[in-house]
Amino acid sequence: MAAWKVPLADLQFGPEEIEAVTQVLQSGWISQGPKVQQFEAEFAQFLGVEHALAVANGTAAMHLACMALGLGPGDEVLCPSLTFVATANAIRYTGAQPCFVDIVGLHDLNLSPTDAACKITPRTKAIMVVHYAGFAADMRAIEDMAAQHGLAIIEDCAHAPGAVYPSPPGNQKVGSRGSSACFSFFSNKNLTTGEGGMVVTNDPALAERLRVTRSHGMTTLTWDRHRGHSFSYDVVAPGYNYRLDEMRAALGLVQLSRLMAGNARRRELTNLYRQKLGELPQVQLPFLSANLEASACHLFPVLLRAEVDRAQFMSYLAEHGIQTSIHYPPIHKFSYYRQLWPPVYDHRLPHTEDIAAREVTLPLYPSMTNQQLAEVAGAIRDFFRKE
Repeated sequence: MAAWKVPLADLQFGPEEIEAVTQVLQSGWISQGPKVQQFEAEFAQFLGVEHALAVANGTAAMHLACMALGLGPGDEVLCPSLTFVATANAIRYTGAQPCFVDIVGLHDLNLSPTDAACKITPRTKAIMVVHYAGFAADMRAIEDMAAQHGLAIIEDCAHAPGAVYPSPPGNQKVGSRGSSACFSFFSNKNLTTGEGGMVVTNDPALAERLRVTRSHGMTTLTWDRHRGHSFSYDVVAPGYNYRLDEMRAALGLVQLSRLMAGNARRRELTNLYRQKLGELPQVQLPFLSANLEASACHLFPVLLRAEVDRAQFMSYLAEHGIQTSIHYPPIHKFSYYRQLWPPVYDHRLPHTEDIAAREVTLPLYPSMTNQQLAEVAGAIRDFFRKE
């Protein structure tokens, strides 16, 4: 691994995480048990939802959410193409087909409710909303559209733990309004357990389907039987081994306690980036009109002008010890997804295709110093001086 002066992301672990995992190892119970239950309860309370179920990863959360809605072959699910491929993969696991929706535009990289409405067919059963970079999508418009057409809403909140919806009723945390919402705790996320995820809902029937499907379709868990609450089990549905373990749950509990302070620091750094890069004519900054205080600020994306060579830009920063990335290569351009449609099929995603060719993600993480950010901004200015 390169020794980056400024990495793209960095872990915020301390002695508390080490102690939490050590206590689990010393307890003698490391598979799903009391720490997982505690993590679920505290996460549900944090979000203000009725049910939270910890799972192996964010992709598993989305797959379970799709399964719980009964999606299958012949069904269509609206989703953005400008997202990580797991969003669409989870839909495909059920046999349903993703229908890709354009983003709002250069200023807002979230799914466009207007374009989504144009792509609804009789086969459309749900919409999967990604809150890109930690900025909430326009849920009011999406909810109105979903209600009009009888669509379920799955929120992909991988970028947005702790973010809030900017629209009324106010101060509701992202993930608390859809049919279900899914979180990822991958190593680069605002709240990380290495791998891991959470699926949440306010629907008790949906929660029960998620709970059963998460663990082989079984009616009781090993932890229940260990405590003498049950001596056997039935299998009532096809299921998966999507459980979370105790070590990751222990990490998650400590990370949850750090989340809001970490998000606040991310917002400070986002403000600094905007001050230092806002006047550069070669760079455009999305989400400038969004409510920054409502965001989890997971990523700091910038859009290069069309005439700027992105590969040269990223290589120059790498030569100066600065790691960057691209969020994201659009899903509909990947080989597997291209073969799902006829060669002449046009997904009609002009904003997505424009932005995907010009987006670069700059480093952003709570332990990033102001000096490191100044180095990133300075290297960007130097690159454009040399052009």
